[in-house]
Amino acid sequence: MSALVISAEGLSKRYQIGERVRYLALRDRLAHLVRAPFRWGSGAHSTNHHPHIWALRDVSFDLHQGEVVGLIGRNGAGKTTILRILARITRPTSGRARVRGRIASLLEVGTGFHPELTGRENIFLSGAILGMRKREIEHKFDEMVAFSEVEEFLDTPLKHYSTGMQTRLAFAVAAHLEPEILLIDEVLAVGDLKFQRKCLGKMSAVATSGRTILFVSHQMNQIRRLCGRVLWLDQGRVRALGPTGEVVAAYEASQLEAEPAGSAQCFLSWEIPGQGNVVRDGFREVTFRLTVHLPEPVVRGHLGFGILNEANVRIAVWGFDDIFIPAGTQELTVKVPSLPIHPGAYSLVCSLFNRGNNLTGGQLLENWYAFPPLIVDTPPVTHPQDRWAGVLNIPADLHVPGAQVESQPTRRSAL
Repeated sequence: MSALVISAEGLSKRYQIGERVRYLALRDRLAHLVRAPFRWGSGAHSTNHHPHIWALRDVSFDLHQGEVVGLIGRNGAGKTTILRILARITRPTSGRARVRGRIASLLEVGTGFHPELTGRENIFLSGAILGMRKREIEHKFDEMVAFSEVEEFLDTPLKHYSTGMQTRLAFAVAAHLEPEILLIDEVLAVGDLKFQRKCLGKMSAVATSGRTILFVSHQMNQIRRLCGRVLWLDQGRVRALGPTGEVVAAYEASQLEAEPAGSAQCFLSWEIPGQGNVVRDGFREVTFRLTVHLPEPVVRGHLGFGILNEANVRIAVWGFDDIFIPAGTQELTVKVPSLPIHPGAYSLVCSLFNRGNNLTGGQLLENWYAFPPLIVDTPPVTHPQDRWAGVLNIPADLHVPGAQVESQPTRRSAL
């Protein structure tokens, strides 16, 4: 096993609501010590009655050299707090984090930059903060400038840069100065699509070079493409830590907030044999097994079977007519040759009609929103951004005649 580079043990962080934290300079602290020598470090603020919240509670995890680990969870789950603790920006209320190696962090746009300095000067400033020597920065300088695409404005003060320009420059510095550990928050959402694609490709290259990345994103497509493991935070606590597909699937299922129906009349359960509620490979045949219980046989019946996304848009719907189902507990099997839809969580809806001898209508026995939700965990092969990935997950190749390319295109990656 590779070397341990980050070890977090019982990290907890408490914030007080309604109190504005003032960061004091050394001269202010010395003056305070002179005025109140016996209150230094003795809980001088313990008499306030501000309510508090725990951003983190007893969070533990390990990261090894060369790992790319995703950090996911809803807003306010504690993701950024963990990164700030690891980057030594804030201290935990309890617990500790051991970090072995030089860290570069992208926690927000322009972190570590000075608005009055030019882009050129900020590259050297940021590099020095990261512990790089001037010669090292000069060696990577042209590469960073080319990546950031701000060469025209290199001698312009940073305060005149757009948010996207600041993001490009900050990422270029952090990724090219070869830190052992790279902490990245949801800053990639600021840039345009072209820049995001470059960043994903760069992070993939950084990961293969043996460096460690802790990556926060709400784009599950990005998490699936880049990360080998995922840490899921829920209300400041570790909900799950494990393989990417398994943890992301559970997280997406939780977003549907589905609950078992309490008034089922005939549909009892469903499953994909051997896989539970998860499609592992949508490029192959997928079998759905439905268990029903019928007090009377269904004659000339109709079974509707459909897949809906989180917006209740029909992704695929099938209808089977003139079916006969005996009374009692039965298993119905629906086989789909392939299910090449975008990875994520979906709802299954099943309806069953019994027409009997009625030639014009029939009796609706049940319209069932199945539980648990369907999880599609097929590797994504379309656009790396969720919002552009579309409904279908179909691979494609691009070939440009006569073009000189650095690497051959692959069907299972859009980086």
